[in-house]
Amino acid sequence: MVPASLAACTAAHPYFDYASEPDPRRQEFVLGPADVLKVNVWKNAELSVEATIRPDGTISLPLLGEIRAAGRTPRELQADIAQKLAAFVKDESATVTVTVAAINSYRFVVVGNVEHGGSFTSNHYTTVTEAIALAGGPNRFADADQMVIIRQDPKQGIKRIPIDYTAILNGSRPDENLALLPGDTVYVP
Repeated sequence: MVPASLAACTAAHPYFDYASEPDPRRQEFVLGPADVLKVNVWKNAELSVEATIRPDGTISLPLLGEIRAAGRTPRELQADIAQKLAAFVKDESATVTVTVAAINSYRFVVVGNVEHGGSFTSNHYTTVTEAIALAGGPNRFADADQMVIIRQDPKQGIKRIPIDYTAILNGSRPDENLALLPGDTVYVP
């Protein structure tokens, strides 16, 4: 009798290697369109700007013109700007810093049987439970143990990651409380 019940559990919620999913919280933030940056050139206020990354992934800077920002980390962008500014600014104390003033490129969607589904942004990486909370929680028709993250994987195409929300909440499956990647959709049947 026990093996049959285990087989039923396996069929309802197939095995998935949650540890293999990327956790964006372990890496430096990757910039995207609509993010707002503060570029500060110490002792050169006229070269310091606040810039929004345009849809084409670039920002405009004094003296340098268009610089690609999307798809890079703030540290990579900072090094590139400093290297390019060295041709114009000979003062070695002209240190460049790049900070993210507003994160607008981190978007995800929560749809299905939740109180307030839709597209959401956040200024920090959001987990499944946080995303469901932003959507007002599962509604009374939700099948909370059959949720799915729909994720675009560059190597595998569209991937469906099974999520047992009830198991996350009761503490038996904390590994399923994944951090969402930009562009993820959480579907609550």
